[in-house]
Amino acid sequence: MTRPHMLVIAAAVGVAFSQTVLAAPAVAPALAGNPLATASTLPFHYPAFDKIKDEHFVPAFNEGMRQQLKEVDAIVNARSMPTFENTIVAMEKSGALLTRVQTIFYNLQGANTNDKLDAVDSEMSPKLAAHNDAIFLNPRLWARVKSLYEKRDSLKLDAESKHLLERYHTDFIRAGANLSAADKDKLKVINGDIAKLQTAFTQNVLKETNASSLVVDTREELAGMSAAAIDAAAAAAKAKGQDGKFLVAVVNTSGQPPLAELTNRATREKLMALSLSRGSRGGEFDSRELVIKIAKARADKATLLGYANFAAYSLEDQTAHDTASVNKLLGELAKPAVNNAKKEAADLQAVVDAEKGGFQIGAADWAYYTDKVRAQRFAFDENQLKPYFELNNVLTNGVFYAANKLYGLSFKERKDLPVYNPDVRVFDVFDADGKQLAIFIADMYARSNKQGGAWMNEYISQSSLLGTHSVVANHLNIPKPPAGEPTLLTYDEVKTAFHEFGHALHGMFSNVKYPRFSGTSVPRDFVEYPSQVNEMWAVWPEVLSNYAKHYKTGAPMPKELLDKVIASKKFNHGFMTTEYLAASLLDQRWHQLTPAQIPTDVLGFEAQSLKEMGVDFAPVPPRYRTTYFSHSFSGGYSAGYYAYLWSEKLDADTVEWFKENGGLQRKNGDWFRAKLLSRGGTDDAMNLFRNFRGRDPVIEPLLERRGLNAK
Repeated sequence: MTRPHMLVIAAAVGVAFSQTVLAAPAVAPALAGNPLATASTLPFHYPAFDKIKDEHFVPAFNEGMRQQLKEVDAIVNARSMPTFENTIVAMEKSGALLTRVQTIFYNLQGANTNDKLDAVDSEMSPKLAAHNDAIFLNPRLWARVKSLYEKRDSLKLDAESKHLLERYHTDFIRAGANLSAADKDKLKVINGDIAKLQTAFTQNVLKETNASSLVVDTREELAGMSAAAIDAAAAAAKAKGQDGKFLVAVVNTSGQPPLAELTNRATREKLMALSLSRGSRGGEFDSRELVIKIAKARADKATLLGYANFAAYSLEDQTAHDTASVNKLLGELAKPAVNNAKKEAADLQAVVDAEKGGFQIGAADWAYYTDKVRAQRFAFDENQLKPYFELNNVLTNGVFYAANKLYGLSFKERKDLPVYNPDVRVFDVFDADGKQLAIFIADMYARSNKQGGAWMNEYISQSSLLGTHSVVANHLNIPKPPAGEPTLLTYDEVKTAFHEFGHALHGMFSNVKYPRFSGTSVPRDFVEYPSQVNEMWAVWPEVLSNYAKHYKTGAPMPKELLDKVIASKKFNHGFMTTEYLAASLLDQRWHQLTPAQIPTDVLGFEAQSLKEMGVDFAPVPPRYRTTYFSHSFSGGYSAGYYAYLWSEKLDADTVEWFKENGGLQRKNGDWFRAKLLSRGGTDDAMNLFRNFRGRDPVIEPLLERRGLNAK
């Protein structure tokens, strides 16, 4: 995923920051000695992490907002008539300091937070919302934008500039520029409330996840996990003051990685129960009241802006356009997905019965018995794969190798740039012509102060207007092994590494003029598309054989094991589709409510919704339950979690195109880059797809991939 943050100028639609870093004003007295006051002098304006301290952010935020409002005042008070240059381009260039501060802050707060940064977030989020409103609800600024929009066809603008003007016009309308003065005041209050609530939810989820770790008394209770993993659990418990016990950390999804290994069913059930109860078990980190308040505030906002519900407001600006289209897609897939999951459950139950287990398969058992069925059907399990998936090999000889073959990129690690954590790695990225294209940051390990999941973000976005190049980061949450032990990945973690690098490519290949359109500044239900395409190279034979080598011997993964991996690609898709659909449908159900329909019983509403939508299959809980559904209630993917599936329709069709045209070849990569990856948000997203593919997408490749085409 890409990680959106509180934005200025482009805030209304959740796209990239304006990256004005070259023409910064003189340092304000309030920021004397503050490294955030001016653009970094490091290559590509890479952040000076070694000089930035927690206390630098608040004064820089405040000064950044002051400076941008001064710049906006200069725009609206100009005596000259509005022009594209003195209004639209001037707004693109505004907010240099604020952009720099909030980009660095929110990226660090997601990847390496602490109590001080969380406090800054709580303080600044409502202020930033108010600042954003001060710009978008400024009637004189809106009048200038509107006057330019109304005569756009006579301005002789190039295509990208005309599209920029049209996007600003849309952004202002969606931000409430056409509201009455009284309604604008109401909207400002709602936006401030939403900002505070989303921040509280984000922090709550991380704290609750850390508080939900499984603690057991004996090694035997963790039987099935590797000796190294059990040793790591002992060390984790000791670090928390529970010497002699064993602590297994919880990740943010409902499913937990150790469930595939734990042979002790009681331990599996404890771990699953801990996971599913997060945010709804009482105590200071219970999220239920926050969920209700967020849903109500968003519904109120949508109503005020003239929409039936928040989903209708959100989807209008996506490629799906409306709730009916999303409901149709999700509804059509729900029944076949659950039917497939039930067939898979029957296969798992057969193994339980053959072993005389004496129980019905449950959510805690699914991963463990799935590995057994996989081993029977394909004669391998995940533990056979992991020795061939060592992290550095996956990254350099897999992810980077594929990018070299497809796009001509090369990578050189550098140790001279500062990092915010010793485990973070930094690479210069060079284009096929030898010129440096970008800087890539790899932050791969899980930490207790790091948000869950995996994501991409940019510290600097490409823009020819500003002369900037991409500084892009990928974040995973791979458990760090004990010192001296190799980092061996699961197959899912390998796919995630390729996925997130697809986002990175989207950012690095950006070749646009205006920062508003840079890189991943595309609709939320389109942004996952290029990253999902990049997953295909994880199992492409030439790529897989280059990185899948035994971490001890260097021996390549045996061809028969490789063949089994590829043959098993459709395996367990009933489960994977159902858990994803359940979360997507929940996200839509919460955001298709009117203010009067907001429930008071979060778990009751969740249960009823899953039942009504036909995805209430207990062995397959939603990938995220409501109370820890950060995608939905932290703001980034609210009413937009369906986007992965929507994007996958485009992805599956694109994979077929690559196969039809010879696969891993430069000519294919160059075409994909030129027609789509480099274009950012400079055109309608579906036009970009058509320009690349030559037609509209078809759904058959997606149905085939997920095994949903059988009647």
